Amino acid sequence: MSLTASTEHTVLWPLTGGIHPPEMKLLSNTTPIQRLLPANEYFLPLPQVGETAVLAIKQGQRVLKGQPLTRGISAMYLAVHAPTSGIITAIEPRPSNHPSALPVLTCVVQSDGLDEAVSFTAASEPLSHEQILQRIRDAGIAGMGGAMFPSHIKLNPASKVKRLIINGVECEPYITADDRLMREYASDILKGVALMQQLLQPETTTIAIEDNKPEAAQAMRQALAASTLSQCSIQVIPTKYPSGGEKQLIQILTGQEVPSGAIPAHLGIVVQNVGTAFAIQQAVYQGVPLLERVLTVTGSNIEKPGNYWVSVGTPIRHILEQTGFKATPDSKVIVGGPMMGYTLPTVDVPVLKGSNCLLLPQAQELADAPQERSCIRCGECAQVCPVSLLPQQLYWHAKAAEYDKAENFHLQDCIECGCCSYVCPSDIPLVQYYRVAKAAIRKTREEKLHAEHAKMRFEARSLRMEQEKQEREAKAREAAEKRKSAMSGNEKDAVAAALARVKAKQAAQSAVKESPAPTTADNKATIAEAVSGIKAQNQESSGSNVTNQEDKKAAIAAAIVRAKAKKIAATPTLTETLTASAPTQAADKKAKVAAAIASAKAKRTQAADTPNTEAQLAAPNATDKQAMIAAAVAKAKARKAAVENTSAEVDNAAVTEEASSAPTTLTESTTDAAKKARIAAAVAKAKAKKASSATATEAPEKTTAASTIAAAAKQHTEGNMPETVNTDGDTHASVSLSDDKKARVAAAVAKAKQKARERAREQENN
Repeated sequence: MSLTASTEHTVLWPLTGGIHPPEMKLLSNTTPIQRLLPANEYFLPLPQVGETAVLAIKQGQRVLKGQPLTRGISAMYLAVHAPTSGIITAIEPRPSNHPSALPVLTCVVQSDGLDEAVSFTAASEPLSHEQILQRIRDAGIAGMGGAMFPSHIKLNPASKVKRLIINGVECEPYITADDRLMREYASDILKGVALMQQLLQPETTTIAIEDNKPEAAQAMRQALAASTLSQCSIQVIPTKYPSGGEKQLIQILTGQEVPSGAIPAHLGIVVQNVGTAFAIQQAVYQGVPLLERVLTVTGSNIEKPGNYWVSVGTPIRHILEQTGFKATPDSKVIVGGPMMGYTLPTVDVPVLKGSNCLLLPQAQELADAPQERSCIRCGECAQVCPVSLLPQQLYWHAKAAEYDKAENFHLQDCIECGCCSYVCPSDIPLVQYYRVAKAAIRKTREEKLHAEHAKMRFEARSLRMEQEKQEREAKAREAAEKRKSAMSGNEKDAVAAALARVKAKQAAQSAVKESPAPTTADNKATIAEAVSGIKAQNQESSGSNVTNQEDKKAAIAAAIVRAKAKKIAATPTLTETLTASAPTQAADKKAKVAAAIASAKAKRTQAADTPNTEAQLAAPNATDKQAMIAAAVAKAKARKAAVENTSAEVDNAAVTEEASSAPTTLTESTTDAAKKARIAAAVAKAKAKKASSATATEAPEKTTAASTIAAAAKQHTEGNMPETVNTDGDTHASVSLSDDKKARVAAAVAKAKQKARERAREQENN
């Protein structure tokens, strides 16, 4: 190809916006590319492990130079290789080469100094399209201009490519890595361009170089003239920042503007860096993966500025030590250029595949950012924006965290070139605001995507569980039908009979649960029947000649009968508590009167019985005690009657409701209770007369018997009266009941109480 054809001039379109900052390239582009001494250890970040890659090594393993450290599991996989031979001492999170220095999984390789490499396989014959792409993928080649996008994806577009652009502009101040690479390795770069042409089959190929790099442009022209490339030209463009941006370079060369949210491939254009072209020819023709790159180390705060071949993973600290960095408290270490670079918080981070410059300026060379002031709405930022955005509007929305509105002003189209911050008279770090807003939007989108994936997984799980449930039910029905069809007639009858028995048992249990519990009236009726039986036995025993012990038992039984009769006769009602407090008070007064009468009669009896017998004369204190006991019994009974009447008032509500539906039953039960009480009183009188025939010599035993009866009465009053009471002698009960007058008093008291209860019931029924 002739030199004239290779330098074919085409029409250039002007770049919208842009600035002309000081170039400062002479600090590093005057010397050839050099090599630094190898480092003792290398840090190789593995950010794709767990997502698109898996580890192929383990801690403590020895690796060789060029040995893969990971294996790919997706199309976006970017291979990582050992830069030298040595031992893997750690696989752990280490600070990343990022403004935040956030930790990232890192493989630490301790160099053994041998630099022993694996066997690289060179291409001995022409390779197919697939073989070339596979070699590029295995070599881990990414965009060397800074984006680090996997090259094997970019070189395999889905649509037809009309134009291939090789970017050698390098518009950022201070950076000269591509300049020196084109000067020294022009023919190797063109070999890589030829491989790209073979993969993409473009109609035309353009190598773009800024006019501030005349030596690089001349070297590329000479190499192109000596090559066999067709439809390839070298285009020199005016120097203006940021003309080296992908979309800006397309606009300058073709006049086409990449739509918002689109990529150059949509226009049939592919852009690659000259450093990427050099790495591709090494990988395809020599079989060498991307192990090193050219790095510009420049600035006034360094003794040996220049361009160096640096292995990927070399610590920044090692480079600073090798180039004579003059460390001061206010020193800065910037990765990239002054416009788009960032300051490192620590120098213990590695060189990446996309790292092209290490800037070490002095304080007066690149001062700290001044204090931010308020926006004056001058509009300078909008005039220099190469994407024709409205930076001031993006600033307001980003500062107010109104990210949705910032997106409406096409925040994602910002290339973060820094032109707006460079010309801002208020010294507002606009690019920093845009980066924060982009990160927040990216995080929100990731969270939304995770939520959608979680929802899809939940729905899939619910559907799977429902299907499994239906399948289990279908299997159960099928098994039941098979068992049913396999049964004989007798077996079916047996199953039906068993089911019938189970249902009958369940019905009986439910009927028992639903049947009402026995009422208090039923319990009282049962007790009354038992009492009647006891009274009948007592009457039979009184008609025969029995011993004194039998008389004593009869007396105790009579006391028990009277107490139970009183308890049965008392029918508790709630109405007495709520509306008949007066009858209760009257009953209490009558009980007290009866007690007083009993006391008076006891005293009279004592006076009348004093001259009758010698026993009574010998034991007057016993008679007094008997009278006192009788009075105490009467008082206890009165208190019990009051308590029972009160409890009767509480329970009367339920009884009244039942009485309204069955008045005849209530009247009969009341009459029976009264009759039983009168019978009990008559039995007590008969036993008292019989006991009066006892001899006077038994008088001293009266006190003991009376005490026994009083204790029985007291126990009955407290609701704990036993059926039988044990005494010390067989004749104590008969002696205690020999007093006919006391028996008559007790009978009179019982009758009075009975009448009071009947009147209370009559008032209740009325």
